[in-house]
Amino acid sequence: MAERKIVAYNRKASHDYFLEDRFEAGLELQGTEIKSVRNGKVQLKDAYISFVNNEAFVKEMHISPYTYGNRFNHEETRIRKLLLHRDEIRKLQQKVQLKGYTVVPLSVYLHHGLAKMEIALAKGKKLHDKRNSEKERDAKREIEKAVKQLR
Repeated sequence: MAERKIVAYNRKASHDYFLEDRFEAGLELQGTEIKSVRNGKVQLKDAYISFVNNEAFVKEMHISPYTYGNRFNHEETRIRKLLLHRDEIRKLQQKVQLKGYTVVPLSVYLHHGLAKMEIALAKGKKLHDKRNSEKERDAKREIEKAVKQLR
């Protein structure tokens, strides 16, 4: 299996959305950004993905400035291009135009030294859906605990 080091993970994504299709996208980074990513200085808290002219961009993803950078250090929350196949972009754009669908970033990781982002096509959860998900998770945990005690 290939080496895959997760740098940042979006915990709120699975809580706020039903995650359907997942995709791997490359990140177009500049200068010192890759060094900050390798140091784990990435936040996906408010990040979202938008489409402009059949291209995908991630916005509001925070990459901290590189500690040993100079005056050419990168801007922290600049818009970064996602590297996806044309067919994948087209599929995601068509789904996003449907009501309730969006594309959310799930994680940023390093794969053979390259920065990649896992994104997912997602549908928003209502409050009662979140409660049901929590109940199912608690019930599953209780069942696992009971089975473990029986062994």
